[in-house]
Amino acid sequence: MTLINHPPLPDARVVEPVDMAVAMAPLLAGGARLALVAGHHDLDGIRIVHTYLTPGQPPVELATTVPHGADGIPSVAHVSYPAGRFEREVRDLYGLTPIGHPLPRRLVRHGHWPQGYYPMRQDAEPPQFGEDLGSFPFLDVSGQGVYEIPVGPVHAGLIEPGHFRFSVVGETILRMKARLWFVHRGMEKLFEGRHPEEGVELAERISGDTAVAHTLAYVHAVEQALQIPVTTGDLARRAILLELERLHNHVADIGAIINDVGYGIINTLAQTQRERLLRHNQAVTGHRLLRGAIQPGSTTLRRAPDLDLVADVAGQVEHIVGLALGNHVAADRLAGTSPLGTEDAQRIGVLGYVAKASGVSVDARCDHPVGSIGADLEPVLERDGDVLARFMVRAREIHQSVQLIRSLATTQPLRTTLSVAPRPSADAGHGVGVVEAWRGTLVHRVEIHGGRVTRCKVVDPSFFNWPALPVALKDTIVPDFPLTNKSFNQSYAGNDL
Repeated sequence: MTLINHPPLPDARVVEPVDMAVAMAPLLAGGARLALVAGHHDLDGIRIVHTYLTPGQPPVELATTVPHGADGIPSVAHVSYPAGRFEREVRDLYGLTPIGHPLPRRLVRHGHWPQGYYPMRQDAEPPQFGEDLGSFPFLDVSGQGVYEIPVGPVHAGLIEPGHFRFSVVGETILRMKARLWFVHRGMEKLFEGRHPEEGVELAERISGDTAVAHTLAYVHAVEQALQIPVTTGDLARRAILLELERLHNHVADIGAIINDVGYGIINTLAQTQRERLLRHNQAVTGHRLLRGAIQPGSTTLRRAPDLDLVADVAGQVEHIVGLALGNHVAADRLAGTSPLGTEDAQRIGVLGYVAKASGVSVDARCDHPVGSIGADLEPVLERDGDVLARFMVRAREIHQSVQLIRSLATTQPLRTTLSVAPRPSADAGHGVGVVEAWRGTLVHRVEIHGGRVTRCKVVDPSFFNWPALPVALKDTIVPDFPLTNKSFNQSYAGNDL
């Protein structure tokens, strides 16, 4: 069986803190996007690493170190909107001030976090949390007939916590602000000091509905760092698992979106098909959410995928979509609701079905393929950017996933018995794993020294997509917020880490 080496290491460049904006400008102008910013507490200062992705090319990294005791680092928020949010995250976790940032308030840390406590620093002690030191600075919107509606952070149902503040006139939303990071768990800190294989169970649990994609990004990064080759069969099995994860989540979302317009029977039909897929997942890997199959250097299935079953599910879902859109009340609620324009989508840097629904082509399966898998895939695109477009991207990707699973299962070696993983040829290095999760492109950047993980930076697509929700909601009526929110369906856990 053919051994495949992972993509080449990123093109690493060292720059001075004051030169970061100048260094990143030509990358962005050349079509790269800022995919990740990682902080590192080193002996000589706080090291900041930017990772840029350009379709068809190896990643490019810009690294700079700010000495301990320095005032901070010049902000690059004026060059890149995502960079500004990453800077706020680094400030909250490492205490590195972005000088000149246009919106320097907290992002991750809530008011009850102790002043001067930065949890990702090496010298951070267990904190003593107190009472909230002040309310979150929501912008007041005033005027005749304007009122506020607070929603959350505790919600009615099995949903993770997030606070939404609406400024409304009549039923029309003038402005919505989201407050997240109520479930910050210190996931990145938990990776530190683990043997690489011990990080797998942690990666699987970053966001439960994205177990395969997070694990795969982590494992790809580890394999690149330690120069561990994988077989073509491993790549095929991993790609199949990734598509099975995409399938059960998209099917669930199709039902849930229609449920939010009051067409409950459609949701029941969709959830029935999702249950078939979850039971199939159990048979393939031993876990309904597909955990336990992927390890550095190997991927093991208990059995091959049931091609007839996944094809039948796709056919059933196509019928369900037809029933949903055949109801003019349901179709009217989706069409034209909460559009996100292409220009806004590009400026914010959204990913996955949110980007594709707004006509932005971004898909790591074809932009950054591992081996040849996915290199000829064409991303599913819609143009209107509304709830209907986000619904249709999911519906069309279901068929795309089934076709990809069938192609892989019939053309690639899928030996399901346990194989011995190749031994690492190094005990130190760094790597970047890029995976098209079902919500969008997901990235892990891993550093390993002495055979142990010293840093694992995780960026879920939700980090990029959450800021677009308020933009899409402008001029939407309040009753359509649940519908719009479900069409985005971002992860709290994947974002909050």
